[in-house]
Amino acid sequence: MRIGQGVDIHRFSDDPHRRLVLGGVEIEGARGLNGHSDADAVSHALADAVLGAVALGDLGRHFPDSDPAWEGADSLALLAEVVRMAAERGYRCVNADCTVLADTPRLAPHTPVMAERLSAVVGGPVSVKATRAEGIGALGRAEGIACFAVVLMEPA
Repeated sequence: MRIGQGVDIHRFSDDPHRRLVLGGVEIEGARGLNGHSDADAVSHALADAVLGAVALGDLGRHFPDSDPAWEGADSLALLAEVVRMAAERGYRCVNADCTVLADTPRLAPHTPVMAERLSAVVGGPVSVKATRAEGIGALGRAEGIACFAVVLMEPA
């Protein structure tokens, strides 16, 4: 068995047309996040956790933000590629747990769909929880969103 952890954080975008995508779910009416891809902090944290569990580095190593090929990329597709890479090394996901830290928008109504979409991609159960920073620090001032993820991988 192998355990991986991932963390991702993105600042909110000043672009009023930027979509907010978290866990593969577009949150209507919310400010989007800055990023080279779709800036899905949940998918990015989970992908980093999977990569870490199988000793393949981090997301930036495989999908650098300096490469125009990844501009605007769908992060669920990136996660699927990471899961494929882990499978090539002989591992599959047992389960994953993600915690999103955001004071705005309210995410609890969206977490079941996020969990469903992420579970479908990783091939194992994924839990997604949302919590608030309660006004503390940059996240509490609603300057961005962070996500923490852990994953348990086993030999396939």
